Order: sequence, then C-alpha cells, then structure tokens
Amino acid sequence: MRTNVDRFLRVLEEERGFSINTIAAYRNDLTQFISHLENMDPGDQMSPVGQWTELTDGHLTMYLLHLRDRDYASSTVARKTAAIKSFCQFLLSEGIMRADPAARMTSPKVAKYVPRAITPAEVSRLLAQPCKIEGESRPEALRDKAMLETLYATGMRVSELVALNLDDIGLETGQVQCAGKAGRQRTVPLSNRALEALRTYLNEGRPALAVGDDPALYLNHRGNRLTRQGFWLILKSYAQQAEVGDVTPHTLRHSFATHALKGGADLRDVQQRLGHVSISTTQVYRQLADGSERRFVSVETTVPIGDLDEFTDTALGNGTELANASVDG
Repeated sequence: MRTNVDRFLRVLEEERGFSINTIAAYRNDLTQFISHLENMDPGDQMSPVGQWTELTDGHLTMYLLHLRDRDYASSTVARKTAAIKSFCQFLLSEGIMRADPAARMTSPKVAKYVPRAITPAEVSRLLAQPCKIEGESRPEALRDKAMLETLYATGMRVSELVALNLDDIGLETGQVQCAGKAGRQRTVPLSNRALEALRTYLNEGRPALAVGDDPALYLNHRGNRLTRQGFWLILKSYAQQAEVGDVTPHTLRHSFATHALKGGADLRDVQQRLGHVSISTTQVYRQLADGSERRFVSVETTVPIGDLDEFTDTALGNGTELANASVDG
C-alpha cells in the first residue's frame, strides 16, 4: 500500500510540479490514513484494509469521523480529504481500483482565509531589529537584515527566499531571480534598502559565515544553507523584540502586497511579483487594502513596490507627507 503512495507522490512532484512542502504534507496525511486502515478500531465494525481494493466508502466515512473526534481544524480535515480523494483518483487511473470509493467524500466547509498584514510602522520596527539587537557588524545580523529587507521588498515566499543562490541576485540590475511553485521562474525588482542590505551582507557578512563553496545566498552559522525552520526562529525572535504580535513566516509577504495596493500599485503587477497564477488569489489583498482610502500612485514595472514612499516623493513632488500617506493608506 505504501508503495502506491510513493508512486503517487513521485507523480505529483515530477509530472505535476507540486512543491516539496505539499508533497511532505500529502505523505504525512496518507501515512496517517494507512495506519488508521491497518489498525481499525473494533468498535467501528469495519475490517482492516490490507490492500487498496478492499477500501470502501464506509472506511472513508469512519476515518472522517475519527478525524473530527480528534478535534482537527476544519482546514486540516479538508486538506487530508483532498489528499485521499486525489490518491483514490490516481489508483483508479492506474487500474488498481475499479471504482472510486472517495467519489462522494465531502470536505468540511472552511472559512475563507484572509491574510493578516502588519502596519508600516510595525514593519519598520521589525526590519530595524537585526542591527539594533545584534550589533551592526555581526555576520548573522547583516544576513538577517538582508533577508527581512528582501522579503518585504519582493513579497516572495520564505521557501523561495531560502532557496536563493548567489547568482540569483543582480546587484547591478536591481533584480532577483526567483523560483516559485511548480518551478515557475520570475524576476522581481529589489528596493534600494534591500539592495544596500544585500551589498553589505555579501561584502561583510557572508564571507564570515562561508566555510565551503555552498552556492546558497543565505547561510547559517555552520556555513550551510539556512532552512525555513531556521528563518522562522529568527523572525519570531525579532518580532518579540519589536513587540509585533501574531507574526507568521508569510507576514512580510502579506504586508508587502497590502501596502503596495494601498499605495495604488497595479493589481497585475502585484500578482506577478507574488508569483500567483490566478489574479483571484491576489485579489484577497484588496480586502485589506480597501480598509482605508487609497491614493493612486503610478508604479512602473521597473520601480520596486517596496520603494513606493521614495517613488511617490520623487514622481509627484509633494514631499514626505504624501509619500507616507500613500503607503499607510
């Protein structure tokens, strides 16, 4: 049974381009599902499943009840249900099953997710923490400053940030080459602040961290590529020091998109920078951006959204007051 799961996950990764994180989640969900099927509770009055041809819709119903009894969040149950339905469709397409027992399997309703952005003032406090706390010359502080500035300037995902290599950064062009979901490449402009932080890190910070020829842009204290988990621990620590609550690894991504749209950035431009396939995914940030009056700022694709305050001041000539108003909404 597990061999079929392995084959299914390889198809998702190699042929359908699913991300490493999605593959890991599906593997965990299906492994848990198999364990439940092999060790059915006698009280369920269902026979254990030893091969997939023995799986029935009754087994699936009992499994959903099992998940609900364990108080899983509806979003988690929905994800596990999606994994099972997709896997059963795969088994059917492979001729392992003659009928799909999950065809009528329903997912719980999940409340529409609305991302949370922090305020520009909170972003400023957060981005100021690395050098403020660690000391301006410490390699880790220079690295952390570059990471936070890059995240807020580009809106990239944390997984994309830690996957960056040295040759992905164009200091002369002011751009970064980013590999998104399903291997989709995109080029995103960097803000002046991000470029300055990156130059300092590359000149003074990274050489002190490097112990070999690892191509990774961001290194940990052992000279290896920094992981998502490592970044999360760093971000959480700075958020606590800055007294910015309810921060997640994607907080700066959400804040980038929200502040850009509040400043009048074009929705299509924000979509491209975030790497969204569908613009409907980007439109959720409108709900946050429309919470207060927006002032229109024409943002060309060559102008980093992270520099909206600088761009507004230069292009409109109305001074810092208007620039701040355009970003803060």
